[in-house]
Amino acid sequence: MNVLIFATNVKTETCKNKIATFLDANKSILQWSIDQEDIDCVLRIISEKLNADQIIDLLNFHNFDCRELQ
Repeated sequence: MNVLIFATNVKTETCKNKIATFLDANKSILQWSIDQEDIDCVLRIISEKLNADQIIDLLNFHNFDCRELQ
């Protein structure tokens, strides 16, 4: 199981609702959360199949900035 952590630009509830639509629909994502109180709007994803690049591509496709945090 992979726990992937990203900095994003998902700052508002509207943006959170937009990403929820496609993250919830992705069967490879077991769980996700976002901390909008953090300066980096940290997105945490738990997945057995997806890697960081795939998540970054998914968010970028939907016009959100996303970079992996180490």
